[in-house]
Amino acid sequence: MFLAVFFTFVAVFLLVSALVLAYLRSQESPKAVLKRRLRRMAKTGVDDAMSEDLRSEIIKETPQFERLVTMFRFGRAIGRLLDHAGVAIDLTMFILLVILLPAVSFCGIFLFTHRLIFAVCAALAAAVVPFMFLYFKKVRRQDKFTEQLPDALSMISRSLRAGHSLTSAIELVAQESDEPLRDLFKTAYEQQKLGLRITDSLAGMTDRMESIDLRFFVASIELNNDIGGNLSEILDKLAGTIRERLKIKRQVQVITAQGRLSGYILAALPIATFFMFNIMMPGYEDVLFKEKLGSQLLIGAICAQLSGFLWIKKIISIKV
Repeated sequence: MFLAVFFTFVAVFLLVSALVLAYLRSQESPKAVLKRRLRRMAKTGVDDAMSEDLRSEIIKETPQFERLVTMFRFGRAIGRLLDHAGVAIDLTMFILLVILLPAVSFCGIFLFTHRLIFAVCAALAAAVVPFMFLYFKKVRRQDKFTEQLPDALSMISRSLRAGHSLTSAIELVAQESDEPLRDLFKTAYEQQKLGLRITDSLAGMTDRMESIDLRFFVASIELNNDIGGNLSEILDKLAGTIRERLKIKRQVQVITAQGRLSGYILAALPIATFFMFNIMMPGYEDVLFKEKLGSQLLIGAICAQLSGFLWIKKIISIKV
């Protein structure tokens, strides 16, 4: 009884705090919105293009809550994850979402089932959902970028052979490509228009996109800028290498498809069976929650299930 009251109090407190924070955020003035955009610009790699005084002023205008969160490594990691996922939401709103979802899930499940264990599990699952969403968005965005990069490199190479400058080739890619590649190259082009060196603006793309192929591209530009050479030929070879690697990666995915499907089925089958028995025969699994030995067996089964799924995933995950 005490645990139920305690967890209910914590959930209600988090829910009220999240609602208050959301209300205060909705009352922002246009000036506050402009300052938030400037703070976002300060984090996108244009630090060298703006003066130190302006950057210091932007940091001073950052809300105290966001500054407090970014003091910790976990907060900075969330900020980088938001940038890499390309989600149009800032750190404060994401933290608000992480607080709000578990609180609502706990209150709803507990009021509906009156079982503390179900409410706690629902709250934990709801807390993980935003991070899983960002992770999948990040992976999908990276995969799409990698698919687009060879064509962009070929476009730059052809533009250089036609006599255009590198900045003109970057502008062409920004105009003709799709997201997310268009946004990255457009930002790099606009940064160099504001006075940043083209090599520095391209290097800033690696902070907004985790891609080893992009790092190779930036390194080739920097080396060509320092020692010279046939840049168009280098880019053609790099584009061909990326295409061959993507071809091998697709072949590996086809070969390991059966293993991935088996892992998903083995992971979902015990969960589906548990809920099926709970619906068809209510009270059949109460011993797992009311008895100490049953709770220990349930925890052990969950740990074994997770370790088995992670082991299967490790076996079939082949980096190319």
